Amino acid sequence: MPTPFESARLNLQLFDLRREPVLREARAWFLADFNPETLDELIAVLSGDRNASFRMVLGYWDMAASLVTTGAIDAQAFLAAHSEVFGTFSKVQPFLAGLRSMSSEPGFCGHLEAVVMAAPDAESILARRRQALRAAAARRAEGESAANSALSFPDRTGQPS
Repeated sequence: MPTPFESARLNLQLFDLRREPVLREARAWFLADFNPETLDELIAVLSGDRNASFRMVLGYWDMAASLVTTGAIDAQAFLAAHSEVFGTFSKVQPFLAGLRSMSSEPGFCGHLEAVVMAAPDAESILARRRQALRAAAARRAEGESAANSALSFPDRTGQPS
């Protein structure tokens, strides 16, 4: 079992890694813009230009969670410092069995899953995070739609173009 100091030091190092610009951008995309409703939608993302971002985010969090599952970081300290894992995992949890099956990787995100699901009341936390992230995405989409229509100019018939 790590000492509180050792857990704190590793948590701070993980936090520092999150500040790397490419990973930061990938995490921002994952939490804000990656909102698959079906496994097919998720597969479409994996087939596109955001595949690397998807793999980077989940690879980072699974690696970080592995420090908990192997005993290098205390689980409670980890979850207190990195609550983003719930939002991240909430995005893939509904599709995890399908992802594991199609990739023939039964351990895909296994450390992440173990750490998140070991949290008290994990299912309700995930449901709340999933709902909040989807609601935020919907608000952004509505705002963008309103901004785009406000910027459109009338055509010759007086209708917005």
